[in-house]
Amino acid sequence: MRNILIIGAGRSASSLIKYLLDKSEEEQLFLTVGDVNIKSANTLLNDHPNAKAMVLDVFHDKQRREAIDNADIVISMLPARYHIEVAKDCLEFGKNLVTASYISDEMLNLDSKVKSKELVFMNEIGLDPGIDHMSAMQVIDRIREKGGKMLLFESFCGGLVAPESDTNLWNYKFTWNPRNVVLAGQGGAAEFIQEGKYKYIPYHRLFRRTEFLDINGYGRFEGYANRNSLKYREIYGLEDILTLYRGTIRRVGFSKAWNMFVQLGMTDDSYRLQKTENMSYREFVNLFLPYSPTDAVELKLRHSLKIDQDDLMWDKLVELDIFNPNKKLGLKNATPAECLQKILMDKWMLEPEDKDMIVMYHKFGYELNGKKHQIDSNMVIKGDDQTFTAMAKTVGLPVAIATLKILNGEITTPGVQLPITKEVYEPILKELEAYGIIFKEYELDYLGYNPDNIYG
Repeated sequence: MRNILIIGAGRSASSLIKYLLDKSEEEQLFLTVGDVNIKSANTLLNDHPNAKAMVLDVFHDKQRREAIDNADIVISMLPARYHIEVAKDCLEFGKNLVTASYISDEMLNLDSKVKSKELVFMNEIGLDPGIDHMSAMQVIDRIREKGGKMLLFESFCGGLVAPESDTNLWNYKFTWNPRNVVLAGQGGAAEFIQEGKYKYIPYHRLFRRTEFLDINGYGRFEGYANRNSLKYREIYGLEDILTLYRGTIRRVGFSKAWNMFVQLGMTDDSYRLQKTENMSYREFVNLFLPYSPTDAVELKLRHSLKIDQDDLMWDKLVELDIFNPNKKLGLKNATPAECLQKILMDKWMLEPEDKDMIVMYHKFGYELNGKKHQIDSNMVIKGDDQTFTAMAKTVGLPVAIATLKILNGEITTPGVQLPITKEVYEPILKELEAYGIIFKEYELDYLGYNPDNIYG
């Protein structure tokens, strides 16, 4: 039996583990799933004979090193900042490594040593990053092979709630890490290039500069800019491209409503508030409003945000129950962002019967034989249930498929890398089709970057 070590049994690991267990007899695989919470690992393994769970604390050096030394290949499903310790051990013991996270500078610094040992350290092989890279490069390479010149590339992805589970005015529920949603867009201005002009959107304007996207069969969405689109010019070989823009997908109207929290300062994570443990939701809201001995919190908020009582924006705020004087935050000396997250988690968590949905959208503009062309490519995936979510499927399956192909010697190019070569993306995308992860392409008249799609 060939031993696969999976470190981390969180929400994204369900489809990954099921895929490898389903292949375990045919491929002679034995899975060891390590997590600080062994109950999570045991639940996903379901007493399968070709697998075992173990308590594994990534900060316990002896425990971690022994587990890696005993493996034939290692999958790290830990938070990105913890991969480096696993990577160093894999390098020392000569083990291939697979992660779904962005390549950190520390990981990239291992590249020459990884190549010298002829190891494969495959990163960014989940959903976004992952499927976005592979599906984009497949079309870009096809255009180049025909002799086309890339003019425009836009790419958007979002984790959303499926239409049948969409039951609130925000058209949104948490399908992934709530903290990442609250902090989205912070840490610097969004950078992109539009018709050859560099453009920047500071955080305080980010959610009022959105592009509309229409997905056949699912209606209209909106996308706001990711922080740094420009780095993908080099990654995708698009140094001369005129327009390059990457963003996050939400239902139309979400960003305008979310901007209320941004303008009030509720998404700030840079400082801690006092006495939040016993603070009510209503008192939290009042922290960000001017003092008045007579005016109610509701009146001050409407005045501050310039919204009317019959405005949909007001209904969205009321729906969150943020003016409740009895609900307590229960967080000690929390940041504004942590307090907001707690309030939103009361209302936006998926119910047991709810399903999530992943939407990915690419737009390619190119010139061929003197004529301009456009291809729109999109993917929509719905989850099965709360264990096998669309997010778990689209993150976990590419990781699992890549792991098996590395183990079987089908992916051999050594180094710290991401899945942008044909050796990697062609077989993985082909196999993903069997699991319903399919992109639909549409040939359109070339429109370029349409400024009419931008408001704010």
